[in-house]
Amino acid sequence: MPPAGHQLSVVLVHPEMPQNTGNIIRLCAAAGAPLHLIKPLGFVWNEKKMQRAAMDYVQHTSIELHADIDAYHRTATGRHWLMSAKADANLYDTVFAPQDRLVFGSESAGLPDVFKTLYPDSLIRIPMMSGRRCLNLSSAVAITLYEAIRQLVFHSGATHHGSPIIDP
Repeated sequence: MPPAGHQLSVVLVHPEMPQNTGNIIRLCAAAGAPLHLIKPLGFVWNEKKMQRAAMDYVQHTSIELHADIDAYHRTATGRHWLMSAKADANLYDTVFAPQDRLVFGSESAGLPDVFKTLYPDSLIRIPMMSGRRCLNLSSAVAITLYEAIRQLVFHSGATHHGSPIIDP
């Protein structure tokens, strides 16, 4: 796979559903984005549902498992953008940069308060109809990651017939 050119990473904090994590592994493999998983996970890493969703994409994805939030923060670099359905800032008003990290909380609890305290000015949301709770985690990651890639790789506004991300 050619270099992605965007240098973005995805971070999942305490993911609970193996199917979502598997889908996000496939997404990260397709987009060339490393994936950071912060334990505890809500499933056994080798669980069949996660393996079925990820298929053979695990071998094509850079996946780093972190023992806990503290272990993650000891090695974390770059800016962090925290996705929250309750944030005021809009995803489409956010200007992404290479090496940014896109951070998502668990399916049931969202982001832990420690992340919101560490990065209080980095909360953003995907716009939705009022009265709706949130999107599926893997859908939210896909929307956010590809918006950031769009800005960093396809920012010129010109029509592209190829991409450094997808092998034609």
